[in-house]
Amino acid sequence: MLHPLEKFRYCPVCGSEQFREQNDRSKLCHQCGFHYYLNAVSAVAGFIVDNSNKLLLCVRSQEPQKGMLDLPGGFVDIAETAEEAIQREIFEELNLKIDSIEYLFSVPNEYLYSDFNVRTLDMFFKIKIIDFSVLKSKDDVLETVFVSFSDVDIEKIGLKSIKIAVSKFLSIHND
Repeated sequence: MLHPLEKFRYCPVCGSEQFREQNDRSKLCHQCGFHYYLNAVSAVAGFIVDNSNKLLLCVRSQEPQKGMLDLPGGFVDIAETAEEAIQREIFEELNLKIDSIEYLFSVPNEYLYSDFNVRTLDMFFKIKIIDFSVLKSKDDVLETVFVSFSDVDIEKIGLKSIKIAVSKFLSIHND
């Protein structure tokens, strides 16, 4: 897989081909002096537990990892907070309104999108939902399943950071 900086061949300021890698995180234009830093893209995901103490997992309807299990979530839009993003994503994917949000932890990730290796920082939240009566799979969620903590199969989760996060979440909540 190509390093993300290899996709940027020309300086975005002056168009020069003298746009060279400085290190693993940056490129410098030797013509105009523009210095580009590759920073992580923000993403969010939510742990939703129902009244029976079961974790809500989503089945992905699109690549990457179509058909595999996932947590609800997605990318943070420009000028949006992480809290706003998780609320928007939960509504877009599940038709649910969030009653409370608690930040838990983050996991760095690499997400292949359109043959481009996007480096992300995935932020995970514990989400409280009171009314599940309007739950509906939408957007890129094929279906949802509620799974007891002891029955979660990490190998059925498609994305690396989600596997790490679910394992961490379960280790915290199984004690």
